[in-house]
Amino acid sequence: MTERNLVVISAGLSQPSSTRLLADQLAAATGRALAQSPNIEVVELRDHAKEVANNLVTGFPGAELRKVLDRVAAADGLIAVTPIFQASYSGLFKSFFDVVETDSLVGKPVLIGATGGSSRHSLALEHAMRPMFSYLRAVVVPTAVYAASEDWGSAGDGAALADRVDRAAGEFAALVDHRPAPARADAFEEPVPFEQLLSQNRN
Repeated sequence: MTERNLVVISAGLSQPSSTRLLADQLAAATGRALAQSPNIEVVELRDHAKEVANNLVTGFPGAELRKVLDRVAAADGLIAVTPIFQASYSGLFKSFFDVVETDSLVGKPVLIGATGGSSRHSLALEHAMRPMFSYLRAVVVPTAVYAASEDWGSAGDGAALADRVDRAAGEFAALVDHRPAPARADAFEEPVPFEQLLSQNRN
């Protein structure tokens, strides 16, 4: 069985952050649910904020951002978690997906999660995040996971959050397990014939 490669996008701004904590829980639960242990790479968007901004202005990604974009495109599945600000995803989160190449997420399983100070913001997953990924033609799992401040700590309802995490991870793992591994493009597989190159130069 081919090893699955998953990319986890965390848009938390602080360090440590509850957004990264939720992302790690979703990744760990997915690893347990998959038929074979996956290769999981976590991307902290805060580390690439300047390159994302430069890409928006220039239209070209820097070297490190280019690597991240390539990994997202080649991944078998994506876990995307953002803090909620003003009832929607963070600006950094949206800006990153604004520079992801068109068609990179087509048919790709995506598990979405979010964190916020109040449970009132949980609907941002449905009215902001899910429509964005649907527009990008990703396959978003039915269960989205929101963690409010009260879900953390000794006074929080950690069991309820754990149940949501496990349910979402199970749905995500099922999609990843049954999806054909994405084809890795090889620029040397179909080289342009030398005669065609010569004819182009003559023109």
